[in-house]
Parts: sequence; C-alpha cells; structure tokens
Amino acid sequence: MPAELIGRAKVLAAQRDTSVSALVAELLTALTGPVDDYAQLWQREERLMADGVGLRVGEVIWTRDELHAR
Repeated sequence: MPAELIGRAKVLAAQRDTSVSALVAELLTALTGPVDDYAQLWQREERLMADGVGLRVGEVIWTRDELHAR
C-alpha cells in the first residue's frame, strides 16, 4: 500500500481509538457480510445452482462446436 494511505489510515484509526487492523477488518466485514451469514448465503447459492432460477434464453439452435469454432 502507498505510504500516504497507510499514514491516513493510522490517523483515522487514532481518531476512532482503534487499530488499522480493526479498520481493515471492519471494512472487509462490511464488504463481505458477517461470517455467520456466509454459510447461509452459500447454501442459498447451492440451491439456486441446483434448482435454477427459471431463466430461459430461448431455443438452443447451435452446437458447442459451432460456438467454439475459430
């Protein structure tokens, strides 16, 4: 990371009475969601992959070889 960014992060952490590591953990949690939710989200994704979501493109009128022809 750029030194300037690290310096700004240290100032922010001091202002919030926390550490840079805690700021990073907070940001990553906000981006990815709490750990508890991950297992539930993954189960939901697996169900969607197994069941599908009901989308249809239309009739398939091409073969795999035609799609990958060069």
